[in-house]
Amino acid sequence: MLEARDVSLSYGLTPALRDVSLRIDAGASVALMGASGSGKSSLLHCLAGVIVPDRGRVLVDGIDITGLSDRDRSRLRLERMGVVFQFGDLVPELTLVENVMLPLQLLGRRTRSARARALELLDRLDIADLADSRTGAVSGGQAQRAAVARALAQEPAVVLADEPTGALDSVNAEAVLDALVDLARDTGAALLVVTHDNVVASHLDTLVTLHDGAILSNVPAATP
Repeated sequence: MLEARDVSLSYGLTPALRDVSLRIDAGASVALMGASGSGKSSLLHCLAGVIVPDRGRVLVDGIDITGLSDRDRSRLRLERMGVVFQFGDLVPELTLVENVMLPLQLLGRRTRSARARALELLDRLDIADLADSRTGAVSGGQAQRAAVARALAQEPAVVLADEPTGALDSVNAEAVLDALVDLARDTGAALLVVTHDNVVASHLDTLVTLHDGAILSNVPAATP
C-alpha cells in the first residue's frame, strides 16, 4: 500500500504540492497526469522518499517514511520499492540478466537464486533469449522490458514508473505497459505511473490529475 496524507512541499517561496492526499492499495494502479509544472515529479519524489515534504506523511507498506533517516529511506527503497524510468537506466556494463539480478544481490540473495529469479522474469517478458546480451545490443523496447523486470525482481510493495513508455514506439509501449501492469498485479504491488498519455492511463485503474500542486480530479481511468 502507498499513501500520501496532506503532503505539501515548496521550493523556496514557490509551492510545488498543496495538501495532496492519495492512496493506492495493494494490487491497484494509478495514472498520475498533469501539465508540466503541475507537481507530478515532486509528488513522485516524495512518494519514493527522495524528498521529504514540508508537511504531511508518506506511508509505504504501512511505514511512515517521512520520519526515517536518509539511510533508512534508501534501504526501504531497495527492499520495498521498484522504480522504472523513461529510459530504463540500466547499467550498460552489465547484461540484461545481471541488471535484473542487481537489486536481489544488493539484498544478499545468492547468485544462483538471483539469476533464477531474473531469468524467470525475463522469460515472462519474452526476452529470456537476450539474458546475456548487454544493453547496447538490444532494442529500446527490450531494454525497457528488462528495466520492468529489475523493478519487480524483489516483489516490491510499491512500484513507481516515471513515463516508462515515453521513449518507445506505440507497439513496444503497449507491450511494456501491459507487462508492467500484469507483473505488478501478480505480485500485489501498488503501482503509480506518471504519464502524459491518455492511452497509457487507460490501462490503469484510476486517473489522478494534478494542477498547480493540488489534485484536480481522481476518477476511474476508463472515464477520465
